[in-house]
Amino acid sequence: MFILANFFDAVAIVLDMALTIYLWIVIAGAVLSWVSPDPYNPIVRFINNVTEPVFYQIRKRLPVIFGGLDLSPIVVLLSIYFLQAFLVNSLRGLAQSVG
Repeated sequence: MFILANFFDAVAIVLDMALTIYLWIVIAGAVLSWVSPDPYNPIVRFINNVTEPVFYQIRKRLPVIFGGLDLSPIVVLLSIYFLQAFLVNSLRGLAQSVG
């Protein structure tokens, strides 16, 4: 059963790392929205292509724009923190209980 425990632990580690990387990309996207970056810069295009579909889905479902202030990055950050606290910790606990 230790193989299954190692698998769950590895999935938890990879998921935690992916969520942390996306967290920093969301923060970079929020900071870029405050300034006027070059839209043809490949880094800016990558960040916009990765974050805008998620932001759009949140804007479509929730009224998160108050007085010109877009709060969808905050909703995404809270969702990432929730997934890290719930899903990653649940996978780690499952790995400990199986192993």
